[in-house]
Amino acid sequence: MKSEFVVLTPRSLHAFRRSLLAWFGKHRRDFPWRSSHDSYRVWIAEIMLQQTRIAAVLPYYDRFLRKFPSVEALARGREHEVLKLWSGLGYYSRARNLHRAAKEIVARHGGIFPREIDSALALPGIGKYTAAAVLSISYDVPLAVLDGNVARVLSRIHALRGDLREPGRWRQLSELSQNLLAQESPGDWNQALMELGETICTPLSPGCEICPVARWCRARAEGLQREIPAPRRKRAPVNVKIAAAILCDPLGNTLLVRDPGAHDDVLFSRLWQFPAAEVTRNAKTELAAHLRATLDIHPDSLEALPPASHGVTFRNITLLPFLARVASLPTRARTRILPLHRLRRLPVSSATHKIAAAMPVGFSPAT
Repeated sequence: MKSEFVVLTPRSLHAFRRSLLAWFGKHRRDFPWRSSHDSYRVWIAEIMLQQTRIAAVLPYYDRFLRKFPSVEALARGREHEVLKLWSGLGYYSRARNLHRAAKEIVARHGGIFPREIDSALALPGIGKYTAAAVLSISYDVPLAVLDGNVARVLSRIHALRGDLREPGRWRQLSELSQNLLAQESPGDWNQALMELGETICTPLSPGCEICPVARWCRARAEGLQREIPAPRRKRAPVNVKIAAAILCDPLGNTLLVRDPGAHDDVLFSRLWQFPAAEVTRNAKTELAAHLRATLDIHPDSLEALPPASHGVTFRNITLLPFLARVASLPTRARTRILPLHRLRRLPVSSATHKIAAAMPVGFSPAT
């Protein structure tokens, strides 16, 4: 194996680039955002793909572009429309920043995603990775991307040990990525590196035997491809219990609020939600107290519904839904009253959908 290894030099770098680009040209996956170099379509895809699996993004991407086919359409849209289309995709600050950035692109850049790196970075929600991806793919600007997949590939190519996210190491990887960049086709090159990391140079079981650049990989030559990069240290999980009240009046209407209440705003992402509170000992008692204090609601009873599990970053969350029958629902600021079966008309998080799903099939408000 060691005899097959080729050191990356200025002379061998050309062959390295040629091999990776040829592989990508033959094996690239067919995604809708790859059908065009349009900066708007590329930008939407890159934002949606942040911390989200490709399979989860695909249906959202198509629906989003049908509703907002251009940056002008997105800028004209209302935030609640954007959030409703984003509902279930998670990390809702992405959608809010996307909407804000669309307004700036229309107002300051003539409706075209800016070509200059500084102008791109000044947009809400745009960091170095996203800017480099959009500019290289859409405009052939010679900027290298660096994300987790690319960092893993580079760390194995150069046999770099240690924590890749350590600031000094990340800066080193950024320089390596820029030095490897195929200047004549930066968009394809960036996508090829990401594709390699997603499909072959994977975290646990790298497919070295089919890798198009295996002969230049120092980690493979030294038998370290399964040890590099070192596993990231994960934050210790935190167990959280959230009790939520599905208030229901005799007509089958329910109440949603926008106030995070007694928990942080991560779980429900500042979207419409059922009244809820973090609980510790007696979920029913603590939820009843929360309803009295925040909404002046005194339900006759709280009927426990099946719990559900939910995960957000390092939190292991147990959702504890309760059915609360009330004679009437209060009307006040930052609340919405609507039929329970029309919940999807509002932007809500996946946690809220899980709570609603606990309602018994065939539920009747009259019983």
